[in-house]
Formats: sequence, structure tokens, C-alpha cells
Amino acid sequence: MNIINKIEQEQLKAEVAPFNVGDTVKVHTRVIEGGKERVQIFQGIVIAKRGSGVNEAFTVRKISYGEGVERSFPVHTPRIAKVEIVSRGLVRRAKLHYLRGRIGKEAMTVKTAR
Repeated sequence: MNIINKIEQEQLKAEVAPFNVGDTVKVHTRVIEGGKERVQIFQGIVIAKRGSGVNEAFTVRKISYGEGVERSFPVHTPRIAKVEIVSRGLVRRAKLHYLRGRIGKEAMTVKTAR
């Protein structure tokens, strides 16, 4: 095995929740402020996944006070405590960038899986 691949395998997280684009997730992020550490939750719809291995990342979008907020997270970072799946989405696209043009409740509507 290549030495770079061996190092990357050590960096991978063992437990990663299997989620897809269109799912509504809660991302529990560790935030360090001063000397204290707390967990902050970011809940939204997964609009994109990209990369593989250590470079795998996903983008979550939510509407906060009428403004769209997107945040991109690496999957295998130690800053993420856990990814909790709120609901499964039923989508036919790999990237949901069309949600950026939607306003209000229609920006949060993705068909849910049965």
C-alpha cells in the first residue's frame, strides 16, 4: 500500500452516519471559545456532497431570519462531534443548488422518503 494512502486511512473517522443529498441533518460542531469548549448545532438540508476519503465534504443550507446560510463541513474532521439525521429526503439530483433561488417555506421543502 502507498504510504500516503496508509496515512489517510488513519485519519478517517470510524463512525460516520450514512446520509445523502436532500436529507435534513443536525451537525453537532465543537466550538472552542477562550478556554471553554461547547457543542453548537447547525440544522439544515444537505445540498451537496463532494470528494472522497479524507477530502470528503458536504454543504448544509438553512434559512435563518429570512436569510439563507450555507456551511460546508469536512466529514472526517475532529471538530464534528456527530451528524444526526432528522429526516430523509427524496431527490433526483446530486446537487440541490436550485434551493438558493427559493424564498420562505418553499426553500425548505424537499420530498421526504416514505
